[in-house]
Amino acid sequence: MKEHERVVLTADLEAQGLQAGDVGTIVHVYRGGEAVEVEFLALDGETIAVATLPASQVRPVGRREIIHARALAST
Repeated sequence: MKEHERVVLTADLEAQGLQAGDVGTIVHVYRGGEAVEVEFLALDGETIAVATLPASQVRPVGRREIIHARALAST
């Protein structure tokens, strides 16, 4: 995985209001790819969360996948 690559979350992150399947962008790669910092944006460009995650909690975007919009819970 590389910086600026889009990835898909594979586990819910309840504290940040994120769900498995949400799409984010890698902003930093740690320890040779063992962990990544991922920014998650709303469709209007607002940053929803920035999370440092083990590589096992994200996966590359697959060919012919489509992004699905959902409303975030109010905080």
